[in-house]
Amino acid sequence: MELAVRPKHTSQIEPGCYLQQTAFWGRVKKHQGRRAQAFGIMTENHERQSPAADSRSPAARRDLLVVIRRLGANAEMAYVPFGPEFLPEEEHRGPWLEKLSERLRPHLPENCICIRYDLPWQSPWAADKHRYTRDHIWMGKPRTGIREMRMNFDTRHWNLRKAPTDLLPTDTVILDLQTDKNRLLSRMKPKTRYNIRLSAKRGVRVREAGLRDLPAWYAIYCETAERHGMMLNDMDYFRPALEVSAADCASPARIHLLLAELGGKPVAGIMLAISGKRATYLYGASSARQGNSMATYALQWAAIEKARDAGCSDYDLFGTAPYPDPHHTMYGLYRFKTGFGGRMMHRQGCWDYPFDEEQYALYRASEMAGPAFAE
Repeated sequence: MELAVRPKHTSQIEPGCYLQQTAFWGRVKKHQGRRAQAFGIMTENHERQSPAADSRSPAARRDLLVVIRRLGANAEMAYVPFGPEFLPEEEHRGPWLEKLSERLRPHLPENCICIRYDLPWQSPWAADKHRYTRDHIWMGKPRTGIREMRMNFDTRHWNLRKAPTDLLPTDTVILDLQTDKNRLLSRMKPKTRYNIRLSAKRGVRVREAGLRDLPAWYAIYCETAERHGMMLNDMDYFRPALEVSAADCASPARIHLLLAELGGKPVAGIMLAISGKRATYLYGASSARQGNSMATYALQWAAIEKARDAGCSDYDLFGTAPYPDPHHTMYGLYRFKTGFGGRMMHRQGCWDYPFDEEQYALYRASEMAGPAFAE
């Protein structure tokens, strides 16, 4: 299995399926004060290719965005958000990641202790019929040791580790937008359709906002974070998403700020990302002032309509519980998001390939003892 990597400018990253692997995202990260690197990946064409690949080409080329994160005075991490997009057959994924890691190693900072891949690939355990109940409810992934054994099968160094923390959502709902609006509504649960209509009757109006409305959205975001005990990012973390222009990049994207208002005052808002044929519900916030206005339902329906009108084929609702467990911290999101129809997707999450075992062990221990960093 031949594999080669070539450094390239982040603005030259070719379009793919995920916002987090675009030239636009690389530019956002740079504006947030982080370093970003890009690589072209060349592999033999005998492997399975992702839907975006051109099967007529003798080689499947994929680009990779890597964000460098400082972990301390003398240590850094190479983080690959929702990448690589290239999808080998399941039994080749571990050896392929191992080889990719070694090919990338000479191009990364000398003090880089590991590469962390936030894999967008569907978990192989999602296709295992023994992981489902009689009611067709997924029971989740097995324990970490079993997952590591499967991932490292046929690798040379047995060096792929399941990270303690998944930074981007592993479990999500994907809506198929390739149909008319009536069909989209018919796929939803009756209560969701009812709440969308009820929000309009109760006077909720959704408008597209801009950078000047960021403070209003951020105030609601702070209220949401406090209510749910979420880690709070400052407003400057979100500003580049609305400020950055990537029209001159090979893989542009755009973030839309949508605000739901009641009586002319914002009560909820979301950031909707549109990249290629995919829309993503990136960040959301809602105020207790929305009461029973169902403003969050109005927002999601407005986002669905905007994504469909923009030519998107699917909409990633970006994060939910993996199954309907009332004790899960994200159970409320599961009930809300599955109400819009769509299919569940269970990604493989974050996997680490350490370069410096001693420094990696120290960082892993500190990560397990404290809150994860945000990406």
